[in-house]
Amino acid sequence: MKYLFNSKGKHIANESRGQLHSTSGKNFGHYLDNHKFFIDMNGRYLGELYDGNRLLHRLGNGYENVSFGNYGNYGNIGSFGNPGNIGNAGMPAGYKDIVEEKLK
Repeated sequence: MKYLFNSKGKHIANESRGQLHSTSGKNFGHYLDNHKFFIDMNGRYLGELYDGNRLLHRLGNGYENVSFGNYGNYGNIGSFGNPGNIGNAGMPAGYKDIVEEKLK
């Protein structure tokens, strides 16, 4: 299990075996290993890892309008707690934070 954060250092998600889970445990996305990014439950590009543990949306990624299909719901893994804020990393050029409504 890996804690994931936004650019400001806020804990926003957990990744476990290629599945994205909200901080409360709900499955809301999947990792596509061959593309090196995450998709939402509707098969749309969601974001990718930046600096190892920052889950960010890369602007102009080329996959905005591609549907990768439904990968199923892996259920709720429960809460792993809150590791706290890890500090502001600043927003790297060409990225934005993922809208919080997509992280649920």
